[in-house]
Amino acid sequence: MVSRIALVSCVKTKANRACPAGDLYTSAWFTKAKSLIERSGLDWFILSAEHGLVDPRMVIAPYEKTLNKMGIADRKSWAARVTAQMSDVLPEAHEVVILAGDRYRENLMPYLRNRFSKVTIPMEGLTSGRQLNWLDNASNI
Repeated sequence: MVSRIALVSCVKTKANRACPAGDLYTSAWFTKAKSLIERSGLDWFILSAEHGLVDPRMVIAPYEKTLNKMGIADRKSWAARVTAQMSDVLPEAHEVVILAGDRYRENLMPYLRNRFSKVTIPMEGLTSGRQLNWLDNASNI
């Protein structure tokens, strides 16, 4: 059992070719989040609007889909799919650290709070600019 894992949301800015998911997303926010997680030594997964729960080593192609433009029914359906994927894929851990906005978290929280002893959302409530600043200044999670 690992002590902690991290979940990171996908972002709009992507490479223009298929590649490992951890390299597909190219925004400053994602790059900084990935760097922080890797420095912290955590196992991590990506919350993809298109693919659900994605291992960062999995090769995927660019896509144009976001939970921010989905209706509530579609977001609930996505969360049900992701919850099933998490049950199958996520390692046992004490804590989950979530680097994702409200839309990516909202329907996953009951499952995550039930499964993990501790759910940490370090950037909760921060604007995009403040999140970038937080990511720049955090030495580890």
